[in-house]
Amino acid sequence: MDSIWFDEARVGMRFRTAARTITETDVVNFAGVSGDFNELHMNAEGMRASPFGERIAHGALVLSITTGLRGQLGIFDESIIAFAEIRGWRFVAPVFIGDTVHAMNEIVELRETSKPDRGVMVQRVDVVNQKGDVVQTGEMVTMLKRGARP
Repeated sequence: MDSIWFDEARVGMRFRTAARTITETDVVNFAGVSGDFNELHMNAEGMRASPFGERIAHGALVLSITTGLRGQLGIFDESIIAFAEIRGWRFVAPVFIGDTVHAMNEIVELRETSKPDRGVMVQRVDVVNQKGDVVQTGEMVTMLKRGARP
């Protein structure tokens, strides 16, 4: 699929990513990279007695995986200038090891900038688990190229 440029994007366009299962390895590796070894993520025995009943994945891990799944769509590869902002991101429900998530994306705003070669696109992003429950949600803001393709 060709990359979508700002001038081709339309409010209401929707994109669904592939799905990905959150693994034990993901959680352990993310703890090592981030330094977040909180018991919520690392103590299986202790979490059995918690309100969650088991360990949960780091919220930031799921957010990072979501950005990767969005990038794998490839629909903005040639047109993206910058990933500019994450707005109002909320961690709505826990994600457990073994859950499978995907992202539903909808363009909710397109705004021209003072520079004629770029525009701003806002997408609402819902991260959804295998049960169809939204587990994370917010808006991601991207700057895209506009004008004639090379």
